[in-house]
Amino acid sequence: MEHRLTFPTTEEAIRELRAGDSVLVDGHIVGIRDRTQIRIFDQGVEPPMDLRGAFLLHTAPNVRKVGEGRYEKLCIGTTTSARMVRFTEPLGRDYGVRAICGKGGLPDEAIVPMRRYGMVYFAIVGGAAALETTQIEEIEEVFWEELMPECLWKFRVKDFGPLTVAIDSHGSSLYHDVQESARKKLEALYERL
Repeated sequence: MEHRLTFPTTEEAIRELRAGDSVLVDGHIVGIRDRTQIRIFDQGVEPPMDLRGAFLLHTAPNVRKVGEGRYEKLCIGTTTSARMVRFTEPLGRDYGVRAICGKGGLPDEAIVPMRRYGMVYFAIVGGAAALETTQIEEIEEVFWEELMPECLWKFRVKDFGPLTVAIDSHGSSLYHDVQESARKKLEALYERL
């Protein structure tokens, strides 16, 4: 199925998505990375923006400063998500985040919190930073600039994607399915040897 969503969004809208669906996104997405989440969860600092219904993009963008608190985009791509999996549950439970997107997917430990809190993980084509950058219309706000480039970024987007629902809010994960299929094929190969 193909969908178009505007973020922030509701849990009900997220629950309509199924693993394998294609999604185009409008509205706002929030750039976030390791140091930002460490500040929130390990250091106990409340985020300076509302994350309810948010789409979080794992990124540390390449930007140019054009004024006080103002930046222009140069290249905004994704970074590897797996190392940030420990933040999945508190993002859903404590802040009502609805979607996460990054590079390489999330391991199985993300499946239960995503089902419990009505979240999805979007897969994006690796190496597509040039295209992603064109789909970001403006950097509207930036918080915690001292963490540059791992600040909290608020991007306005149009036609962001297409994204694939890789982990849905019903317990399905394309990453899990691929790993399981590969494991079974490997076992069959070993048996033939």
